Amino acid sequence: MAALDVSIQAEILALLKSLKEKLGLTILFISHDLSVIANLCDYVCVMKEGQLVEEGSVREIFLSPKEAYTRALIGAIPLLENRQAESDNRTGELSALERA
Repeated sequence: MAALDVSIQAEILALLKSLKEKLGLTILFISHDLSVIANLCDYVCVMKEGQLVEEGSVREIFLSPKEAYTRALIGAIPLLENRQAESDNRTGELSALERA
């Protein structure tokens, strides 16, 4: 997905999300882009060097990660940090994850 134009990426992700909801599909989505994971997925498995490190709902993983590796990955997402800071200033909630 990273090689695609951003607008094409957004259209494909919106289509996947729509199909998932309309047809009740289960999709195995593998990505290094955690902001996409936060918006598309319901359940997350975090892997490091091929080993499962942590798993849980999007809400659990992004709002209260238990493993240091998961916290480091989430902390490395500038967009997610900016959204959280903006959201905390407005409502005290991370809006993208509240919908999850």
